[in-house]
Amino acid sequence: MRPTMDAPPPLETVLAVAHVVSIPLVTRFRGVTHREAVLLRGPAGWSEFSPFLEYDDAEAATWLAAALDDGWHDSEAPVLRESIPVNATLPAVAPDAIAGILARYGACRTVKIKVAEAGQTLADDVERVRETRIMLGAAGRIRLDANGGWNLDEAEHALRALEQFDLEYVEQPCASVEELAELRRRVHRLGIPIAADESVRKAEDPLAVARAGAADLLVIKAAPLGGIDRALAIVAEAGLPAVVSSALDTSVGLSMGARLAARLPALEYDCGLGTGALLADDVAVERVAPVDGAIDIGRVDIDEDALRRLAAPGPRAAWWRARLERCHALLGTDPV
Repeated sequence: MRPTMDAPPPLETVLAVAHVVSIPLVTRFRGVTHREAVLLRGPAGWSEFSPFLEYDDAEAATWLAAALDDGWHDSEAPVLRESIPVNATLPAVAPDAIAGILARYGACRTVKIKVAEAGQTLADDVERVRETRIMLGAAGRIRLDANGGWNLDEAEHALRALEQFDLEYVEQPCASVEELAELRRRVHRLGIPIAADESVRKAEDPLAVARAGAADLLVIKAAPLGGIDRALAIVAEAGLPAVVSSALDTSVGLSMGARLAARLPALEYDCGLGTGALLADDVAVERVAPVDGAIDIGRVDIDEDALRRLAAPGPRAAWWRARLERCHALLGTDPV
């Protein structure tokens, strides 16, 4: 998916307002114990550039386009709501760690549970989901996220084993659009909707999954889709319900996700924007964290002391600044 910004601010301007931070997590997530990000102080407010480390420059450039768009402009799309209901996100932890992690989210009615973790088994997933269902009670909502970790047959087998827990939906159970379409056909009788995440945000064509009838809903993230306005356009063209989610962002990135969710014409599901609870620290004066199951919209103010306290070590800061420079070169050269 190519970046769409034709006229980014000059590289010198961007580097001059860039701050690289490294924030510890309360538990290992996606194989990391610290979340690194570049925070940019733009004319419109703070923005965040934090593509995952394994992404190549072409993919990461779309995240930079989103950060520059958000930091230098405000979306003109109308704001339709002032708060966003959010889910708790549960990493692939052992059952005895579940209560402590969920307590950090407060009164969220929905939990997204990570499954299909490398090195774990379906039995581990079943026990994690079972324990969460017991804690939530019958009225709680449970959704799963496999991050494309199952093949088609594994996914079908897993969903038949997990359907007993009354699942709201399963996110990206398989990696490819073709597998998602076939799985959706196979498990139709189970009544478990299929959501697409990586098949949208990592695809050259983010609408392919909708055209193929491979998903019942989309999970969208503002940064990897190129920003708020581009994400809104993708949802509108796809014609499917959408859930706005985070990429384990700081409060700066979470605020962009909240401002995207606030502009969606319909918001049928709780959004995955409560992941600030997985950070042991943060850079905002007031962290973006769930209160009574929801977060407010709006930009955040940065705590300058936190910015200094969480500054990434020199070699990591240099690595991110070099990455930013390479990605900027892919966006074009004419100043805004």
